[in-house]
Amino acid sequence: MSSLLHNLNPEQLAAVTLPAENALILAGAGSGKTRVLTTRIAWLISTGQVSPAGILAVTFTNKAAKEMLSRLSAQLPIPVRGMWIGTFHGLCNRFLRAHWREAGLPQTFQILDIQDQLSSIKRLLKALNVDEQRHPPKQVQWFINGAKDGGLRPGDVEVRDQQSRQLAEIYLAYEAQCTRDGVADFAELLLRSYEILRDNAAIRAHYRQRFRHILVDEFQDTNRLQYQWLKLLAGPAEPQPACVFAVGDDDQSIYAFRGAHAGNMDDYQREFHVRHLIKLERNYRSHGHILDSANTLIANNARRLGKNLRTEAGAGEPVRVFEAPSDYAEANWLIEEIRQLLRDGLSHGEIAVLYRSNAQSRVIEGTLFNAGLPYRVYGGLRFFERAEVKHALAYLRLLDNPQDDTAFLRVVNFPARGIGARTLEHLQDAARLRAVPLSDAVDALGGRGAASLQGFLDLIAQLRTQTAAMSLPDLVRQVLEASGLNAHYREERDGQERLENLEELVNAAAAFVTQEGFGLQATAQQRQALGTAPGAVADGVDASGGIDPATGETLSPLTAFLTHAALEAGDNQAQNGQDAIQMMTVHAAKGLEFDAVFITGLEEGLFPHENALNAADGIEEELSLIHI
Repeated sequence: MSSLLHNLNPEQLAAVTLPAENALILAGAGSGKTRVLTTRIAWLISTGQVSPAGILAVTFTNKAAKEMLSRLSAQLPIPVRGMWIGTFHGLCNRFLRAHWREAGLPQTFQILDIQDQLSSIKRLLKALNVDEQRHPPKQVQWFINGAKDGGLRPGDVEVRDQQSRQLAEIYLAYEAQCTRDGVADFAELLLRSYEILRDNAAIRAHYRQRFRHILVDEFQDTNRLQYQWLKLLAGPAEPQPACVFAVGDDDQSIYAFRGAHAGNMDDYQREFHVRHLIKLERNYRSHGHILDSANTLIANNARRLGKNLRTEAGAGEPVRVFEAPSDYAEANWLIEEIRQLLRDGLSHGEIAVLYRSNAQSRVIEGTLFNAGLPYRVYGGLRFFERAEVKHALAYLRLLDNPQDDTAFLRVVNFPARGIGARTLEHLQDAARLRAVPLSDAVDALGGRGAASLQGFLDLIAQLRTQTAAMSLPDLVRQVLEASGLNAHYREERDGQERLENLEELVNAAAAFVTQEGFGLQATAQQRQALGTAPGAVADGVDASGGIDPATGETLSPLTAFLTHAALEAGDNQAQNGQDAIQMMTVHAAKGLEFDAVFITGLEEGLFPHENALNAADGIEEELSLIHI
């Protein structure tokens, strides 16, 4: 036990060893909050206060969840893979896989990532003859996701005028389309999980009894629905079965534009009768001059719980300010400074250039390129978002769920099969009249287009038969060949990189089934229970109540891999590991560390952003942003 706690400072130790009561940990930037969270979990388990099955830990990124599991694996002598540690989306997906009947979802439902959701909305607007000038697809997407994040179904949306009435109607039609396709978008995962917990007393009681300790990372970034979801799981204040351990920092609240509600921290303290508030103020990341500047800036925010970062690393180099007459002059100064840093021995990858919005990167990119300095735009095109990979995933999705219209439309004529836009319009009209998936409406058409469509359906059916007994890597490889994707890219002049990405998809499938415990030779389309850690299974309730006495998860390797691809699309960076200057927005830089950092465009209208100048609390969020 002493080895578990010996690297903690006094504030961290106090947080880790708190009694089993609700607590709020104010964790400043670089103060070791991940260490506190993981050590708290390990301490609770090691001291016998809870079993691995009684822990629910929520993070905001897949990377953070993996880091927590990795650290716990090193701290505990038991397997941790089956523990409920993940993002809100990941945990809600796991919950819905166990309760798909109650959720009204097909057992093999697929997840629409942001790009696929936008494609689905575009298809819907076209079918409804909606003017995209009046209702741009991205605006509709923002409206639908915003409504769901607020816990609102189409009938709950406030209709104030013709515009809002039409948006509510589009939202209703979008829900019907998703139901028909057997898919759920990211926002739906949380909303539907919340509705099940709210409306099903048996399931709610089961999870309240199971999860004795709920730990939440980045609490200041939770939105209203996420907070309500947590309240349902924790139970009422009196008597409350679960203890909530919330870690957050109101000074790092920078995601209001995504629906984050920093007021949740105040609500949590009041509604959960929080008696334990501990401040982690020792910073392990920065020197004194940097922290002094950050503390001075954030002190201007009026609505904060109060915290002052300190360090034992010394004063360090002073923060430098350079005023340039133009963005080009700023970029040229940047180049000279970077060259001096490189001459002083820093590597390219230890240097970061930050900006408030992506549009600011153009001048800097051009100047770096002309100077011959390698750079990488962090958050650039990700692996699972590349066109050739999404084409391959669409074929895999159709094997798993032939009713997936978004996947159908993506590849029905890719590679080209002579199926034109007019044919697809007729098919969508027929499907809409019958209220059936596109694949079930092909028989309504005639002529050469119908024959080509039937040929595509036959290809998918043959693939499903051919791959029925195959492992996931072999299935992916077979799909790449039989679909014509490999042949198509072999004929492309610049297709080699795309072929390499498709081969990497096979490798990703092999790594996935190995890491997740399915095994390399497991049959891809055969449903089986996912592995869980000893002790990670709580006593269930009667199966007639819809709850598996184990975890409830019975996914085929194929379904699990497709879920992984949708949820983890943001974790595979293009050109990862290359020694290059790192460029990114200040939002993307949160939690990262570099030896030299340039923050560019510090001028009114850019940073602080012009939108913040007119928004309530806008300037306070901009101060939080630069403080981080």
